[in-house]
Amino acid sequence: MPQEPRPKKLLDQMRDVLRTQHYAIRTEKAYVDGARRFLLFHQTRHPQEMGTADIEAFLTHVAVDRHIAASTQNQALSALLFLYQEVLRQEVGAVDAVRARKPTRLPTVLTKPEALRVLNAMVGVPQVMAKLLYGSGVRGLEWVRVRVKDVDFAQHLLLVRDGKGEKDRITMLPETLVAPLQEHLGRVHQLHTKDLAAGYGAVYLPYALERT
Repeated sequence: MPQEPRPKKLLDQMRDVLRTQHYAIRTEKAYVDGARRFLLFHQTRHPQEMGTADIEAFLTHVAVDRHIAASTQNQALSALLFLYQEVLRQEVGAVDAVRARKPTRLPTVLTKPEALRVLNAMVGVPQVMAKLLYGSGVRGLEWVRVRVKDVDFAQHLLLVRDGKGEKDRITMLPETLVAPLQEHLGRVHQLHTKDLAAGYGAVYLPYALERT
C-alpha cells in the first residue's frame, strides 16, 4: 500500500498560510524567522504545548538579552500571534513582556540640493532607479516589480501593483525620466531577446501574474 504523505513541518505550514493570505515576501521571511527563533529559544518544544507565558519569556529575552529595537520586537510579536491564531487556530491572551526601548533620535532628512547632488553622482541604471524612487515616491520592492505595461509614458503615470496592504495605486512618472527609461527598456528588450533564444529569460512574479 502506498504510504500517506508526511505532514508538513510547522514552519512550512506557516509559509503556506502566509502565501495564501498574500503577505509580502519580506514579511513572510521575517515572520518565519521570528517563529524559528521562538522555537529554538524554547528548545524546539511545539507551540501547542506552550502559551502566553512562553511568548512573554521569549519577547523579554530578545529585549533584555539581545537588545533589539522596539520595531523588531513588535515584528516578533506579530509573527507569533500569526503563528498561533492563523496557523494553529489557537487564541493567545494579552502579552505582557518587557518592551524594547524606542529610540528618540530625530531622522536625518536631505535637503533638495543635497538629494540632487547624490542623484547626480550616480550613473546608469542605479541613477535611473534612484531618481524614480525620489521623484515618484514608490518603495524599493515596488519599483523592482514594475512591469513594462505599468508605465504610461504618454500620461507620465506609473501603476504600482500589489503595494503595501495589497493595494494598487497610481503615481506620477517624472518627465525627466521618460527618455532614460525608454532607452533602458530598449537595451533590456535586446538582452531579453538574447536570453530567450538561449533558453533563459525567466523572472519571479508573485501569485498568478506569471501566467498573465
